[in-house]
Amino acid sequence: MAIRNVLNGKFLNGSSVTGARFMSSWFRNIEQAPKDPILGVTEAFLADQSPNKINVGVGAYRDDNGKPVVLGCVREAEKRIAGNQFMEYLPMGGSLHMVQESLKLAYGDNSEFIKDKRIAAVQALSGTGACRLFAAFQQRFHPNSQIYIPIPTWSNHHNIWRDAGVPIKTFRYYHPESKGLDFSGLLEDIKNAPNGSFFLLHACAHNPTGVDPSEEQWREISSQIKAKGHFPLFDMAYQGFASGNPERDAKAIRIFLDDGHSIGLAQSFAKNMGLYGQRVGCLSLLCEDEKQAVAVKSQLQLISRPMYSNPPLHGALVVSTVLGDPELKKQWLTEVKVMADRIIGMRTALRENLENLGSPLPWNHITNQIGMFCYSGMTPEQVDRLTSEFHIYMTRNGRISMAGINSGNVGYVANAIHEVTKSA
Repeated sequence: MAIRNVLNGKFLNGSSVTGARFMSSWFRNIEQAPKDPILGVTEAFLADQSPNKINVGVGAYRDDNGKPVVLGCVREAEKRIAGNQFMEYLPMGGSLHMVQESLKLAYGDNSEFIKDKRIAAVQALSGTGACRLFAAFQQRFHPNSQIYIPIPTWSNHHNIWRDAGVPIKTFRYYHPESKGLDFSGLLEDIKNAPNGSFFLLHACAHNPTGVDPSEEQWREISSQIKAKGHFPLFDMAYQGFASGNPERDAKAIRIFLDDGHSIGLAQSFAKNMGLYGQRVGCLSLLCEDEKQAVAVKSQLQLISRPMYSNPPLHGALVVSTVLGDPELKKQWLTEVKVMADRIIGMRTALRENLENLGSPLPWNHITNQIGMFCYSGMTPEQVDRLTSEFHIYMTRNGRISMAGINSGNVGYVANAIHEVTKSA
């Protein structure tokens, strides 16, 4: 701690009081940032002292006892990794083994694009990092472009492209009245966008609505995007976790590939392997040929270098070990289906409880939607009542994390929802 010599107005080290005051003013005008709308829910939940409190805002899987889960295949992979690896830096592009296994999972084990080395791919810091890396790539090599983002979407998507300096446009996606897909509005916005625009699409389990296009609708979306020469970037955070079948959850991507698109793909292993804190993901871009893929990958690595230099090791080893071993992959497929089936089961239970209470509202959208999140249709005022009267926490857009519902609390949650919506 600096000691000031009061007689001469200086610190004993010779610096002036005036200089110290100037330095302290550097941060004086910085205001506190607004709370993240999702993370703020968890903060409020933790501060609540009620024994009946329930958090259905968190975007992480919980078992039927409300506890976090570590998959058995992940624990086995960790045992195999422990003590068998050095802790050296990964290359800038990350683990080659992890990247290859990620590509096979998304593009197919026998993908011609993998065999022809047409995919530029790097390990990324989960799905968020993959999207951020793509946004920087877009801004650098297509500086006059914009990104079309669905209404609504995961709130952080807006932050990612905004901070990368890419102008953001939106396209219609969710239809509030039907609580389903605004398919006609979506197609109209694709057609009206300037040729060669970038479009962000959710591959499966759309966040926050849980509303996915049907296979036929995906085919039409693909056709319209191709006709306009748009570039589709898929954010796939839930492969396997949505339906319990990774192949089914990758259907939209396979449709676009069959239609001859060049695509971008952001993958995450947070949800489907429970590796939330490991931040394991992959960004891949399908190119015209191997030469182009080499060039694109080199630029992705160049962008990542000043961001974080190179990605972390441990999670990449877990993913590559699980997906690269036939027995562990088989175990993972079983375990991810258990998680998906529990979510689907809670959707059915919540809907049945609401209908048994005599709710005057239709709740079929709960089971029509898919994935971790249910877009309930509740208003911000109704959500506020859930919190203040029933200690149930969720984001004010009415998004329910189905992972926070279990057989022990589904009746309580249904009753609370019924109470705040029955006069709607």
